[in-house]
Amino acid sequence: MPLVETIEHDVVIVGSGIAGLRAAIEIKRKYGDRVSVGLLSKIHLMRSHSVSAEGGTAAVLYPEEGDSFALHAWDTVKGSDFLADQDAVWLFVKLMPEEIRLLEHWGLPWSRRPDGRIAQRPFGGHSHPRATFAADKTGFFEMQTLYNKLLEYDNWERYDEWFVTNIAVEEGTFKGLYAINMRDGKLYYFKAKAGIIAAGGGGRLYNFTTYAHTVTGDGYAMALRAGVPLKDPEFIQFHPTGLVPSGILITEGARGEGGYLLNNKGERFMLRKDCAPTKGELAPRDIVSRCEMKEILEGRGFVDPVSGLGYVLLDLRHLGEEKINERLPAVREIAIRYAGIDPVEEPIPVRPVAHYTMGGIHTDKYYRVLDEQGRWIRGLFAAGEVAAASVHGANRLGSNSTAECLTSGRITGILAAEYAARLRDAPTVSPERHQKEEDWVWGWLKRESGVSAYEIRNRLRKTMGEDFYVFRTGDGMKRALSTILELRKLAREKMYVEDKSRIYNTDLQAAIETINLLDVALAAVSAGLNRTESRGAHYRLDYPKRDDENWLKHSLIIRSGEDEVRIAYWPVTINTWKPVERKY
Repeated sequence: MPLVETIEHDVVIVGSGIAGLRAAIEIKRKYGDRVSVGLLSKIHLMRSHSVSAEGGTAAVLYPEEGDSFALHAWDTVKGSDFLADQDAVWLFVKLMPEEIRLLEHWGLPWSRRPDGRIAQRPFGGHSHPRATFAADKTGFFEMQTLYNKLLEYDNWERYDEWFVTNIAVEEGTFKGLYAINMRDGKLYYFKAKAGIIAAGGGGRLYNFTTYAHTVTGDGYAMALRAGVPLKDPEFIQFHPTGLVPSGILITEGARGEGGYLLNNKGERFMLRKDCAPTKGELAPRDIVSRCEMKEILEGRGFVDPVSGLGYVLLDLRHLGEEKINERLPAVREIAIRYAGIDPVEEPIPVRPVAHYTMGGIHTDKYYRVLDEQGRWIRGLFAAGEVAAASVHGANRLGSNSTAECLTSGRITGILAAEYAARLRDAPTVSPERHQKEEDWVWGWLKRESGVSAYEIRNRLRKTMGEDFYVFRTGDGMKRALSTILELRKLAREKMYVEDKSRIYNTDLQAAIETINLLDVALAAVSAGLNRTESRGAHYRLDYPKRDDENWLKHSLIIRSGEDEVRIAYWPVTINTWKPVERKY
């Protein structure tokens, strides 16, 4: 009798957010019943974190009004601090308009102009209003629309509350993945011809974060453990407007609709010469976050009496109740419910909050997963935030994330289906691989006492918030790395799972998620300490300048031991614009 039961599909997709759903739809649109799909999610499908996206999805819809692919591409490349791969950016911007129109045809209720056409709002770093939106619940409506569309098709299976533990990569080929069915407590092997990792980001590295509790870097960690490189994990974005003290996102759409940022003197500090005198509050997120932190650190901010967090104010009062209710209803609801503040009458307390990972699994512009030498790991793709194509480089522009989820889902869906359709049979994993996975997963239950995963996770988050935040230093990152190594050793030797049962063992899941977070933290901090410059979201007080001569290159992080990583480099594709000084 086999150690693990086997389930077989032509293509398996890890993650049911916008990228995962879009990939599944594309497979079904082009291949129908000929290609079977397994869609795995560790939570209920419609609770994937993509539902939390608020402000908009970027696309060039009205070139007759002055927008263009070239402008969108240039804004994205400049916003990335010139670390984006420009071939990937061009492909991205050219695909996006059709994605908006497809969603329109599939029933998404986009907000409208008075003439009935789809509305777009300004967003930070964009030179034209191109953030296409559905009030401030864009991600929710995109998820709902995609899921409804997927229901039209057959020969696909959803696996809700299945926790994927690892992928199987052998001899340069993807062969399948392992997952715990939380409902029966058994470990299963999903045998497949192709796999798409669309598992989202790793923002729960931080306490103050916009991410759901489920976003624990699972995809990154699985890739590292399989020998797949991570690209640019040091570039973690901090969104300028996290609600204090909870960290819940206040969409950039609030500033896109005309909101102001104020310090304790009532000044719009973003208009100062040392911030963004031209763009103001609509500068890219890395710049706005640094300017906010400067206000807070230099005593021109406020202090929350409960959490002790410093903050500035987001003022929407001048927009008026009617506009806030029409364009920003969720912002008003969130502010009232979680801060006791009605933005119609009072400004909202905000500060930079962990929001996005620009880096991710190393891929080419078609989201095919690559090894260190640039060879495709046959059958393996990555889509959405977990992938680094790299469209966003060192800093992502707002509204480009849900957009990339759509385009990368589309691309990986069709390529994975084409690849799977050409294969007669799925590759077979080596027999000892099953035993290895069984030992690793259930081994966490054997210890009878020790340290809680939650205690380890809290210490990790405190460290990341203190030493790997908006401003970084070599000494701080060395301190963070030392703590991460200590916590990794503690987890290996003493982490204790109190619940010994198999059915819905969320304690075991939390333990494995903690290991995943520790893997991602090791990669991110190692890469950040190694990169001796400031670029985009990676800002070092001890190296405050961008250094194109030495650092216009991607970091590749490869796991080389239990607590060791090796750093290699990958060239940035520059085919249109040479780097220039970045001003707003």
